[in-house]
Amino acid sequence: MKGDRVEIVVDAGDTTRTYEVVASRAGRRVETAVRRGVVEVSEVTRSGSVVRTARFMATRVLALVEQPVPREDSSEVVARPLREDPES
Repeated sequence: MKGDRVEIVVDAGDTTRTYEVVASRAGRRVETAVRRGVVEVSEVTRSGSVVRTARFMATRVLALVEQPVPREDSSEVVARPLREDPES
């Protein structure tokens, strides 16, 4: 969902570096995967095609923080009229 983000903190020798991958448009999401010693964070569309990917060596990753956008609970959604009634 738009606004979902993943922060990756990587050991860069004598310092650390922080990277962010953000779902930049509506309908996109951020997925993470760890395969064969590589951490892969991808922004993916609804249809499943990858828009962009960030890859890091797993031994260098210090933290991987997923920060989802707060979603509205379906019980808290308030119905709003689509337009004003012209007769009132």
